[in-house]
Amino acid sequence: MNRTRTLTRLPLLLGLLGAALPAFALEPFSADYTASYMGMQADGTMTLAREAGDRWKYSLRIRNQVADLSQSTVFDEHQGKLRPLSSTDSSVALIKRKSVRANYDWSSAQATWSGDVKPERRGPVKLQAGDMDALLINLAVARDLAAGKPLAYRMVDEGRVKPMRYEVAGKEQVTVAGKAHQATKVVRRDEKKETIAWIVPEIPVPARILQREGGQDTIDLTLKALR
Repeated sequence: MNRTRTLTRLPLLLGLLGAALPAFALEPFSADYTASYMGMQADGTMTLAREAGDRWKYSLRIRNQVADLSQSTVFDEHQGKLRPLSSTDSSVALIKRKSVRANYDWSSAQATWSGDVKPERRGPVKLQAGDMDALLINLAVARDLAAGKPLAYRMVDEGRVKPMRYEVAGKEQVTVAGKAHQATKVVRRDEKKETIAWIVPEIPVPARILQREGGQDTIDLTLKALR
C-alpha cells in the first residue's frame, strides 16, 4: 500500500521537536496529537526518552481503525550532531503488515537494513559524518531553525541516500489547547510530496504537521497535550 509506506517513512513527521530549546539541548517528553489519516480520524503520539549510555529513543505512533503505524530511532549526540544507531519501522494496514529494521554501524561507517525490504535496499550504504535517518533530520530541522543554521541535510534511509532541504515560509498563528501562538512555518517539497510544520518557540514539539501528496492532504496532526 503506497500511502502507508509514504506515512511510515515521512521525512517530516516524525520529529521537528525541540524548537524551543537551545541547540543540542534534549529533554524527554510525550506529546499527544489528534490526527486525520486516509480521511479518517486517528490518534498520534510522539515521545522522546532517555536510554542507557547517553542514548535517546525518539518514537512516533499513529493509529486508527484501519492502520497502526510506528517508527522509532535510537540515537546519540556525536561532536554536536545527532547520530542514528538503529531504527525500527512497522505498519499494519488492513491485512498488510510490514516491518523494517536498520543498523547504523559507525565503527565500519556502514548502514544496513533487514526485514520487509527489497534486496537492493538492504545495503550496505557508506556513511558520512552528519548522515541521519528521516526521523533525526526532522529533529535537527527544529534545532537548527532555533539556532539560525541552514536546513540542509543528507538522509540515509532504507538503502537510499538523498539530500533534503527545508525552507522557512513565514509566520502564522496557530491554536493549541485553546490558546493562540505565533508559529514559524517550515516547508519541504519534492516532485510529489509536501510537508509543512508549524513550530512555536515556547512549545518543544510541532503545534501542527501537515503532509500533502499529489495536491491532496494525506495526514494532518494537531497538538492537543504535552507532558
